[in-house]
Amino acid sequence: MPKINSPAELSKHKKEIREKLYGQEKILIRVHMGTSGLASGAKSIYEFFREELEKRNIEATVINSGDMGYSFAEPTIEVRLPGREAVVFGNVDKIKADEIIEKYIKNGELTDGILPANYRSI
Repeated sequence: MPKINSPAELSKHKKEIREKLYGQEKILIRVHMGTSGLASGAKSIYEFFREELEKRNIEATVINSGDMGYSFAEPTIEVRLPGREAVVFGNVDKIKADEIIEKYIKNGELTDGILPANYRSI
């Protein structure tokens, strides 16, 4: 691994790794499944996204991850559309998940449930 000497180099390296892992033009959905997320039903939301995106022929990567720190808003999901910053949605149930697919993922329209901008992606 090369030595990274500046924030710009770090961003470039991060982008290259993300493209290798997830593909440059693929939608990424991260369902946060820490303890509070699992207790709030994140596993069923994770399965819902995987099944519904496949049924609707939407090419996306759905992964699970640990807690984000938004325990009050669980289950939470992070959606990253190609070329855009990630958007985090809270209190996601199956009805909200369907709305996110139809409005945000398919049409790029923001919908209710977005968590504050103080969130930073790692």
